[in-house]
Amino acid sequence: MAAPALQQPSYLLSNLKTDWSNKTLQQRCHELVKIIDDYPAKELHAIFPWLVESVFGSPDGILAGWNLRFLQARSNDYNIVMDILHPSGPMMKLVYKLQAEEYKYEFPVSYLPGPIKLSIQAGVLPDCPLFHNKIQFPMSGLLLLNPFEYYLFYFASSLIAPKNYPPAQHVSYSESAYFVLVDAYLKYFLPTEGNVPPSPYSDNRGSVASPAARSSNVPYVGYGGHSTSLLKRHITHQPSVNADPTAQEIWRSETLLQVFVEMWLHHYSLEMYQKLQSPQVKEPFMPSEEHVLVARLLVKHLHAFSNSLKQEIIPSSPSAHSHSSPLEELKRVVVQRFVQQKLYVFLQHCFGHWPLDASFRAVLETWLSYIQPWRYTGEKNNTQADGQNKTVPDKWASFVQENLLMYTKLFQGFLNRAMRTDLVNAKNALMVFRVAKVFVQPNLAEMIQKGEQLFLEPEHAILQRQNRVFLTPSHGGSFLSSRQPMGTDSVFKVKSHVYSLEGQDCQYKLMFGPDLRTIVLKLIQIIAQARQTAKRISDHSTEMAANNSFLSWFSVGSTDLNNTFTGGEMDDLGEGVKKTHEFLDKALDYLCRIFRLNAAQLSQLMENVVSAEDNGGSKQLPDCISSENGLVLTDLGRLQIINGLRRFEIEYQGDPELQPIRSYESAFLVRLLFQISAFINARLGDHMEALCSRQDVLGSVGRHYLKSSSVAVEQRRKSPVTRQMRERPQRARLSLRVLASYRTLLILLLLYVLFALFSFGLLSTTGLILVISCLYELLLTLLTKKLKTQ
Repeated sequence: MAAPALQQPSYLLSNLKTDWSNKTLQQRCHELVKIIDDYPAKELHAIFPWLVESVFGSPDGILAGWNLRFLQARSNDYNIVMDILHPSGPMMKLVYKLQAEEYKYEFPVSYLPGPIKLSIQAGVLPDCPLFHNKIQFPMSGLLLLNPFEYYLFYFASSLIAPKNYPPAQHVSYSESAYFVLVDAYLKYFLPTEGNVPPSPYSDNRGSVASPAARSSNVPYVGYGGHSTSLLKRHITHQPSVNADPTAQEIWRSETLLQVFVEMWLHHYSLEMYQKLQSPQVKEPFMPSEEHVLVARLLVKHLHAFSNSLKQEIIPSSPSAHSHSSPLEELKRVVVQRFVQQKLYVFLQHCFGHWPLDASFRAVLETWLSYIQPWRYTGEKNNTQADGQNKTVPDKWASFVQENLLMYTKLFQGFLNRAMRTDLVNAKNALMVFRVAKVFVQPNLAEMIQKGEQLFLEPEHAILQRQNRVFLTPSHGGSFLSSRQPMGTDSVFKVKSHVYSLEGQDCQYKLMFGPDLRTIVLKLIQIIAQARQTAKRISDHSTEMAANNSFLSWFSVGSTDLNNTFTGGEMDDLGEGVKKTHEFLDKALDYLCRIFRLNAAQLSQLMENVVSAEDNGGSKQLPDCISSENGLVLTDLGRLQIINGLRRFEIEYQGDPELQPIRSYESAFLVRLLFQISAFINARLGDHMEALCSRQDVLGSVGRHYLKSSSVAVEQRRKSPVTRQMRERPQRARLSLRVLASYRTLLILLLLYVLFALFSFGLLSTTGLILVISCLYELLLTLLTKKLKTQ
């Protein structure tokens, strides 16, 4: 997809295409290194687009390329791929070699994220300077990029290109070649120590330019402002780097940062989000867990990059900053100006649309990484000697205020998710614990409250707004042309942040206000109920583990065909429940400290939960309504089931004789005894019905033995049985399946051995066992009947 300046066919390209289809990856890489070193830029220019697509794959996912997202360190090709794609490796050497010339390459607009693509197609220039002077007129649907930009666009689009993971192959996202390369590129072009290494090729023609400097008299409008038409907006061509030598120092850093942010985070429209005032925006793109983990890597590194800014003495005037290097200037503004807005909308969409399962942990950790920049200051230990979190330093108050919505609005979004999540699950309980642990850090809640107080204060000197100067990417030019005045009012900064992201008409809910406090109290009650459920499950798992021991084979308890947990599964469940209890206990403590709940309030909530348990709340059915097809759950009933507060006693409602063969049964005997039972029932079914219809003792014994397979009506009331199943007639029949149980067989064997010691024969022993069983069941039947009459 090179520019049409080169019309003649490339023999080098033809030979490469032929050889690459027949050679191994190692052979191709070795040949490629020689070609890059030996051939001139003119020849390399012809193969560059094909080579980039062959490595990274096509943005539409049709061509897989080298499958960097699936390539793990255990692979034989891993090291050679990492060497050739390293930021100081042969591929980047090829980029610099072409960069020294005036070559341009075409990248389809259709491969850009949705909001950018729609903006360009509508004739509106995107806010990001990355796209300025890249669009061809009249609209051709293509961007003209220099080699470095072209390489990065393909590399970044590889993450969001649709790909199918190889079947039966476990892939660790953080150990893939792609993840490691992203980390390497960030550390190389956005270094926390030193400067970006210079290009090995000089750029005498000045074709590589930093974004145009913006005039200092351009007023701040904000990201929420209306974009200008391409026909109306003045677009200046980028100046030569020779005109601004300092810009040449970081143009690669700025380009890489803008490409990563735009391609990975700018998938949702801020304008649409503001119109709906809700994260429930119907957007077609849904990020993968891998995508979110890479975004978190970007956030963590940008915090480390920004925190590596050298401490300076505050100057008396803004002009005194002129001695700062461009890289240091970039560190000052990188998080607020490049990332904040797009990451906020990105996270809002994920909070509103991500499935209610444990995979949300990737989104959660990305959010928690952004709101804790103090974790990436280079200090090795962020905890005190007693294990408690260190107090958040006061110097981070301005960051909290300028990112207030990241703390408050997303916290509210998390509460809404947590209340609809199964908190008995250890992984979900861990997420609640993680959020509570972050917000309980000393001094953080006070900083957030201070930010909310600033937002609520009336804005002083409103008329001075027009005279204030802010820098945003919405006016073109570099992000680094100048900085905010040092005396910017904190009230205005907080209000500007909130209104630019949520719109001027937003209805802000205070994180420490009465409305959210009520929601927190509900969550605390749900957590307490989940703890009770976890305790109940833990006790049940302990009981089941004991019952499944060897001694339980000698018990005479009834066999529960509806029990679906084996001993090993119950052990795992019990271990997970112990973790759940631990996480929820700590989360309760942290939430009470964050929102300053006193002991009386917490005791009242706990008493309500315990009283509900004592009143048999756990035994009650979930909230539901009756219909002609049985019970139908209400929204409250679904919430009760999700959080383990109530449940249906799910039981097998089909023919008990046709249940799957259990692990404690002999498959051969089950099938044999079923055939025998079916034969007897077919021959003597009418006689058994007549016996069961009698009202004397024999009728009671017959009903006990010949109708034991039917489900009791009282039990069915605890399960969502349909009307048709309730009305199903139950015929008297004989079931011999109990004799196929290994436990029954062992008991019979022991009885035969016992009677053999007393010199009883086989037939006499069998007769005695039958007589004893009948007498036992007769006494049991009479006793049960007597208790019912009383």
